[in-house]
Amino acid sequence: MPSEISPTARALRALEVLQTRPGTTANELADRLGVTERAARRYVEILREAGIPVSSARGPHGGYRLGRGTRLPPVTFTQTEALGLVMAVLDGHPDADGDDLVDTALGKVIRALPEDVGRQAAALREHASAAPDRFAARPDTTITSELVAAIAARRRVLVTYRGESGSEWVAEVDPWAVVVRYGRWYLLCHSHRAGATRTYRVDRVHAVEHTDRGFTPPDGLDPVASLEEHLGTGWQFTTRVVFDAPLADVAPWVGAQMGKLEAADDGCVLVGSTRNPAMYAQEWLASVPYPFRVEGGPELREAVRALARRFAEAVPDP
Repeated sequence: MPSEISPTARALRALEVLQTRPGTTANELADRLGVTERAARRYVEILREAGIPVSSARGPHGGYRLGRGTRLPPVTFTQTEALGLVMAVLDGHPDADGDDLVDTALGKVIRALPEDVGRQAAALREHASAAPDRFAARPDTTITSELVAAIAARRRVLVTYRGESGSEWVAEVDPWAVVVRYGRWYLLCHSHRAGATRTYRVDRVHAVEHTDRGFTPPDGLDPVASLEEHLGTGWQFTTRVVFDAPLADVAPWVGAQMGKLEAADDGCVLVGSTRNPAMYAQEWLASVPYPFRVEGGPELREAVRALARRFAEAVPDP
């Protein structure tokens, strides 16, 4: 720990350690504070002099403990910590609503924050929609905050974006919403560079520049539904899958990101695109409990053949 940290700051850090780890020894406290054991004991004395009861005991179950009824100073958050807290809740608890205990608790925390910090956290909570997640891919909190602020103010921004290939470009966009989907954070927007709706991964946005130009989002915009529908089109490899079951039965098993599902003569047909045929076959098609056949494209057909060979090899003939 840097030597310029004040004794008061170290004493408060000692209080935090004792609050979270009752039974901390002087040696353990010294390690956490980055000081000598003698100095750690001195910080404990500073706490006692301030009227905070700290008891100590020897032996294997000894160490320092705070006395019962100790009134601790209020918890404070930096803006980065507050935004990180909101992002963590959206990552791990996407279905929270106004009556949900986690959402209610988060609201209380946000209302208790200083106004300048709480304003950013509240905006992120309000303007970031979420879909169920499975893997973590957390973007930079500052970038996320800048995008959410632009969404709330309905102001166009310039985003510096790095694509999957490593190429980098600047796009002028109307930021409609930030959506958390499968652990990845996306910006749903209208790109003036492309003249069309686009989705950008927020972790690949390297800079955000605000402009003085406003925008109006589409009427009745459903950010999650719009994102998933957009993710199902425009990818490199086309897909066409025919199901031998009624549309009403198949629909609950087919996400919008897989493409557009429509009724057909004796069942239904799914038309879309993907950038990863193997994932499409293994994670999506394999989970649908109805007979199907892949009519296109060739990449998806080969991915399904490869998956079928793997399954056949896993259960050899006796």
